[in-house]
Amino acid sequence: MNKEKIEQALKTAWAARELEFFPVIDSTNNVAKAAGLDGHKSGFLAVADKQDAGRGSRGRSWVSPSGYNVFMSLMVRPELPMDKVSGLTLVMALSIAEGIEKVLNRKLFQPEESKSRLQPEESESRFWSEESESRFQPGIKWPNDIVLNKRKICGILTELHMMPDQKDYFVVIGVGINVNQPVELFPEEIRETAGSIISETGEEIDRAALIAACMKAFEENFEKYVRAHNLSELRESYEKRLLNIGRQVRILDPKGEYEAEALGVNDEGALLIRLSDGREETINAGEVSVRGLYGYV
Repeated sequence: MNKEKIEQALKTAWAARELEFFPVIDSTNNVAKAAGLDGHKSGFLAVADKQDAGRGSRGRSWVSPSGYNVFMSLMVRPELPMDKVSGLTLVMALSIAEGIEKVLNRKLFQPEESKSRLQPEESESRFWSEESESRFQPGIKWPNDIVLNKRKICGILTELHMMPDQKDYFVVIGVGINVNQPVELFPEEIRETAGSIISETGEEIDRAALIAACMKAFEENFEKYVRAHNLSELRESYEKRLLNIGRQVRILDPKGEYEAEALGVNDEGALLIRLSDGREETINAGEVSVRGLYGYV
């Protein structure tokens, strides 16, 4: 994977059209933040083969050996009220799930002996379509973890930053996808909950193609979100992949843990739950954490 391969794979109008690639970097979020402060246009993407100081949610580090995974941060300047920014995390989660699904299943529907005889566009349309049955469909653990076979393969971290004049803002969305990392390279303490695309499917994926597919999906989904100022145009697609829906979950609230049934999400991206007494409530991402009763999801 390198800058040229990613640029060749891109099919976007603006997302990732300004691209920086690093063999090793402390954190792609730091690069994207600097680009935002320097006035770069919306859609700037920083990609690294390895991170030395990647950040996950709640201050956790993100394990990142070189040569296997995707680490990227997208900087956008959404024309949205700031209270709508949190929804972009769910937009990215949906986009990553769609991108992984498309690249993974396109590979499976495309016979190896036919690849060399066809142009990329012809190859894609001939052996894969939106109507093709997906052998693998990544799920989403609300709000933004991507899961395959009950193992987390992707995390997302969204950060809002004010410009120096304090009048405008931009958003950095950091994404770490475990792509071709074998299971033995995961620390023992997370092997029960963490995985990669190859560990869960047996399929090795072209990382440049994956980045391009995710950026294409995000560009389309982002424009829908900005147009509606909510998830109304994306809610059905998101809920189709939501692993928590219809299940009993444990709500990890700082005020105390409790159990509820997850019903779905509303247009703002909050999780709809039904309590044991029948009352229905909404919970917002960032305030509480959700876990399955018998495992990660």
